[in-house]
Amino acid sequence: MAKRAIREYDAKRMLAKGLAEISGGRFSVDPRLVLVSADTDLDGLPQAHPWLKTTKLVVKPDQLFGKRGKNKLLCLDASFDDAKKWIRERLGKEITITQTTGQTTGKLTHFLIEPFAPHGKEYYIGLTTARDYDSIYFSTQGGVDIEEAWSSVVETRVGLLDDIDKVDVKLPADLEDKQTATAFAKALYRFFVDFHFTYLEINPFALEQGKVVLMDLKSRVDDYAAFPCAEKWGALEFPKPFGTTLTPEEKRIEELDERTGASLKLNVLNPDGRIWNLVAGGGASVIYADTVVDLGLAKELANYGEYSGDPSMEDTYEYTKTVLDLMTRHKDKQGKPKFLLIGGGIANFTDVASTFTGIIKAIEEYRDRLVGVNARILVRRGGPNFETGLAKMRQLGERLKLPIEVFGPETHMTKIVRMVLEG
Repeated sequence: MAKRAIREYDAKRMLAKGLAEISGGRFSVDPRLVLVSADTDLDGLPQAHPWLKTTKLVVKPDQLFGKRGKNKLLCLDASFDDAKKWIRERLGKEITITQTTGQTTGKLTHFLIEPFAPHGKEYYIGLTTARDYDSIYFSTQGGVDIEEAWSSVVETRVGLLDDIDKVDVKLPADLEDKQTATAFAKALYRFFVDFHFTYLEINPFALEQGKVVLMDLKSRVDDYAAFPCAEKWGALEFPKPFGTTLTPEEKRIEELDERTGASLKLNVLNPDGRIWNLVAGGGASVIYADTVVDLGLAKELANYGEYSGDPSMEDTYEYTKTVLDLMTRHKDKQGKPKFLLIGGGIANFTDVASTFTGIIKAIEEYRDRLVGVNARILVRRGGPNFETGLAKMRQLGERLKLPIEVFGPETHMTKIVRMVLEG
């Protein structure tokens, strides 16, 4: 499961679509939402959304960060002309925001416009997933300072096989309308599961005569459910966190990932690093990176990523070329060797021989550049056709006169990381 953050616009759009049906019409969410970017014709928006001209509005950035009120990034009770002016003054501008995790600098690129809704009591609700259960968190102290009021939050754990209708939802003692709150929590949980969310935090929200007034919302979904949930989700973008700028190589792999049914991920951590990973599987990529750090080599870790989901030979070839191009652009300043770790666990269904064919093709093309940076290649893999794949890698080293050491599943997965220290 890959937990991917989505925009507030998309989460509210899905809630407006699914919550009323799931709750049998008892709870509804206002579907009037507009997402604005640099490509949006602001002056032409009222033609498609006439309510913009007749409704007081709320405007805020929609870029996966919270504390917008504390960062003075909320425009409340505004006319459409006010909203346009507010957005134009900020669109494309670089700002620094302060959150509980520290400060982040980035450009404002997306804004959410929605109706301004006067309301009464504000509440907090959050839903999360764990290995053996899900959690529903509820508080009557909703608002920007929920962290300071966390002692007011009550947790209900829902087992993976539990029927939510039979679960006794725990609520704060000072909550007045427990019946409505319980019904809403259960309806929201059913939506959470049905739409494959992994995290959903609404803070604050209000219940006004059966209508749910959602103020701020943060959420993540399981992107492995993109195919079965395609109709429910609609056109869904997975934006990068605020302040994140993709390198051309990361953008290339992201585009490649979007065109394939496999998973291809690349994050360049240190272009001058000497340890480059070409790892199969998301879990394995974490283990390899952690091992590098545990051995005191964090400063040498050049990249983090994975290829998984039985990628084609061509996809693996393109992915490997990108990594090798980055790795061989220049020698280490002190003349030390660079290492390419081709690793992974024991695959369930990925054809090791097939993916290795793509890797071998890329290594053949980059042979001279690999020699130029004094590269050493360490391989560890298991799974379908692994014997054939490993044999091809051994033959490749002999044929190209490259230092390639090859290990099968009998060797501990991270031993090749420890061999870097010896190297």
